[in-house]
Amino acid sequence: MMERELHRGTGLLWIETINSNPNGNPDQDSEPRQRSDERGEISPVSFKHKVRELVAYKEGPIWKEISAELGIEPSEMGHYDILEQKETKRSEVKRLSSQEFLDRYWDARVFGSTFLEGKIKDEAIAADNPQAGTFIHTGVVQFGLGLSLSPIEVERLTTTKVLPAEEGKGKGMAPLAFRVVPYGLYLMPFFVNATMAGKTQCTYRDIQLLLRMIPYAYEATASYIRPQVNIRHAYYVEHAKARGCYNDFKIIEALTPDLLIPADAVARSIKDYDVEAVEQRIARLNQEMEGKAGPVIDLMEV
Repeated sequence: MMERELHRGTGLLWIETINSNPNGNPDQDSEPRQRSDERGEISPVSFKHKVRELVAYKEGPIWKEISAELGIEPSEMGHYDILEQKETKRSEVKRLSSQEFLDRYWDARVFGSTFLEGKIKDEAIAADNPQAGTFIHTGVVQFGLGLSLSPIEVERLTTTKVLPAEEGKGKGMAPLAFRVVPYGLYLMPFFVNATMAGKTQCTYRDIQLLLRMIPYAYEATASYIRPQVNIRHAYYVEHAKARGCYNDFKIIEALTPDLLIPADAVARSIKDYDVEAVEQRIARLNQEMEGKAGPVIDLMEV
């Protein structure tokens, strides 16, 4: 795949949850995350973890198909390792030079890392180049907090299993351990900041890999507690220049659906949102952005 200059990008994910827990809070026994106004939350860390899983699983069909589409050769596999995973050995990472680190870890180039900050400062001092000591504090891509448009409810059930956890018990029980959101539509913004690409050595192909992985982040990592968390839309706009040419907030606002129910009511399905109005706003937005940014695309349909 021919490399080209990286431009700013603006995106918005519509994450739909049905009878699932999209992101448990470890401080509350994995209760679905919820704000004081009862709207649900999905942390950026949670979402990025799922993308990392797909890139790390080199034997899986998602990686095999997408890497082939992007022209990633088997000999390049070591250029797409994942730093943030349980298998990573800190002692081995610390032995890498800063360049070896960036050459190896895809998620460090895309999302950023402070893992080798001390080492790189030492390298900069040794090379008598203090400017080189500023390493990756942030990455090229930033995901914002996923927030439901309306308040969410949480259903709690006691589950049982045939194999008991204790001797002498006829069956295993997990009192109120199954905690799910009956329905929720969460919006998660994300941004591609081309300004940081020079520091992390992130490439156009690195970003294309991310964009193609996004549609499978939930469906390919589904679990018992989140069987129906899926991305309904993954809207993305690529600006005409690296610095950006159109207001991010205007793009996000145009892509955000309006509620057809009172603001404090709990949405029960996608029918509680004015989806048609968003489609009309996209058409107008594309006209306004002409010459400044590409048209709105839905990564779910690419």
